Amino acid sequence: MTDANNILALLQRPLEPTFLPKDDGKTVIDLPDEFLTDRYRPIGAELQSRFSNDAEQRIPVRSVPMPDLSFANGIDRRGAFSLFAPKHRDAAGALINLFLQQPDFATLMSVATYCRDRLNPVLFQYSLAVAVQHREDTKDVNIPSIVSLFPDQFVDPAVFPKLREEGAAVQQENRMVIDIPPNYTASDREDEQRMAYFREDIGVNMHHWHWHLVYPGDGPDEVVRKDRRGELFFYMHSQLIARYNADRFCAKLKKVRNLTNYREPIVEGYYPKMIRSSNNRSYPARAANTTLQDVDRVDNGTTVSVNDLERWRDRIHEAIDQGFVLDKSGNRIMLDEQRGIDILGDVVEASSLTPNAQLYGSLHNMGHNVIAYVHDPDYRYLEDYGVMGDVTTAMRDPIFYRWHGMIDGIFRRHKELLTPYTAEQLGNPGVTVNSVGVQLSRPNTPANVLLTYWQRSQVDLAAGLDFGPKGNVFASFTHLQHAPFSFRVEVNNESGAVRKGTLRIWLAPKSDERGTALTFREQRRYFIEMDTSTVTLNPGMNTIVRRSDQSSVTIPYERTFRAIGTKSAPTDKDALAQFRFCGCGWPQHMLVPKGSPEGVQFDLFAMVTDFEQDSVAQELDPNAPCSDAHSFCGLRDKKYPDRRAMGYPFDRRTADTVATLADFVTPNSNMKTATVQVKFNNTVIART
Repeated sequence: MTDANNILALLQRPLEPTFLPKDDGKTVIDLPDEFLTDRYRPIGAELQSRFSNDAEQRIPVRSVPMPDLSFANGIDRRGAFSLFAPKHRDAAGALINLFLQQPDFATLMSVATYCRDRLNPVLFQYSLAVAVQHREDTKDVNIPSIVSLFPDQFVDPAVFPKLREEGAAVQQENRMVIDIPPNYTASDREDEQRMAYFREDIGVNMHHWHWHLVYPGDGPDEVVRKDRRGELFFYMHSQLIARYNADRFCAKLKKVRNLTNYREPIVEGYYPKMIRSSNNRSYPARAANTTLQDVDRVDNGTTVSVNDLERWRDRIHEAIDQGFVLDKSGNRIMLDEQRGIDILGDVVEASSLTPNAQLYGSLHNMGHNVIAYVHDPDYRYLEDYGVMGDVTTAMRDPIFYRWHGMIDGIFRRHKELLTPYTAEQLGNPGVTVNSVGVQLSRPNTPANVLLTYWQRSQVDLAAGLDFGPKGNVFASFTHLQHAPFSFRVEVNNESGAVRKGTLRIWLAPKSDERGTALTFREQRRYFIEMDTSTVTLNPGMNTIVRRSDQSSVTIPYERTFRAIGTKSAPTDKDALAQFRFCGCGWPQHMLVPKGSPEGVQFDLFAMVTDFEQDSVAQELDPNAPCSDAHSFCGLRDKKYPDRRAMGYPFDRRTADTVATLADFVTPNSNMKTATVQVKFNNTVIART
């Protein structure tokens, strides 16, 4: 049986020729001579013998007819690649399709090997990763952490010379860990720098990349058309904005000012301090008070005007106000309570599922482009895109949150037109939540107090250092972390029979950056989902305890920063189950807002709904891999495991008489709130 993990060898050291050894020199891919590029074919025999003598594993690649790669013409192998550029998206879709069409794994391995040295490495890696996740014969292959493959998109480039020096001069057992300095893009004279720990967090940016890997906007229909994909686009990004604003209040910064006026100067500048390893050029900066310009890029065919963005936005607004969008034939597609938000997600993004691209355009994607090329909109200076042009780097820029705040406002315009939830939709007769609280895992700690601090962790970057040293080369980075804790919910089942329910736990700031209490209408926008789980309620009182590391939103550190290599997956069955899936999920270390040294107060909300009204008709294996972060990522090859609208019960407006959270909770016995405090300790603790 062919080992599908062999394909992981193609993902390592993206810019090195395929014939160079992988897995720290232990694995060699045996290439047919005709697969070598023009530069190496004349000396193929010498290369094969020179680099394969010490190999412990040889991966044979059989000769196949060479595929037509003309769809990637014009995309420089060592240039920038962006999923927001239409030409690049089309090429990625074609390459994904090519990989999916291969009849068996051996043929896929051969075709992918041929493509690897001839295509842009980011185009190749993205397309192969998508295909691997969607093929039956490779879907259990674990896609490696992208920070290991493209550290230049996450890490201060000043550390790369140090890493190479350490790797070249020092034997493996004596190598030191190289420290990545935190928050290096600006000084504290820039207020937005208070949020650098969030925006430049490696795990946060990896989440954004991996979500778009699982939910690509273009490609074969069977890859793009996933259950409630458009709604998930809305919800995941909406939660990003809610979490960002909650942390802004902790930092005494006002909420994000949405980018609703495309003509006014962008006051925030951003200087990324990053270099693309493929061509050794820096990501361009954006000076403060820059104004958006029409884009006409002859290098990749991206053409869009600011007027286009305004026209598409206004047409979407009109569709929302009218309650329907028009398809290509002029037929009405109603934006109802069930599918309206899903359709809008496809329209706004816009994915290949949008019902009318000609009419509604590509607001989200092209907005990224207009911002990404603001420094050189007509390619006059031969500059590539800025960080907003790449899903791996976009969240580093403060403008990302202003742009997506505007996008979120469009979705909320639709949500505000829906009728408030009825008492029947919110209630759960016979079930009473008596109390909810949190407790740190360490003994003798006060209830309802959460603790955050800095943690120093390590990541192995050797596999992304092309032409770098053999062995491991570790870098350390500092990130936010929270002390482990548990949610404790007391629920009384008064029905006299065993019942199943869905426990929903949310957290929201009580006040803004000035300490002014938020109205419930304002607060609804800032509720962040902490956990959703299915619970069994025995008659009488039930005590439900959910550990913070069981959250349905997050994935553990080990999956966010997992190792790579053809033999890196654990062999133990239970460990392998935890290791699998795509690494899609919010990083566990960012589950809790930062808080402050004096403490920031939040409302903790718990609700138990009727499982019969929540459940989706499908068979689920509770021990199936990759089901632990379904809130943002759904379930692989399954329907989204909750029939309710994403964001329920806070996604719709409430009656005018509901002025506070207490007004919302009091009529519903299946809800309960508590006040929790998040305290930040400004110390750095090394990860053990």
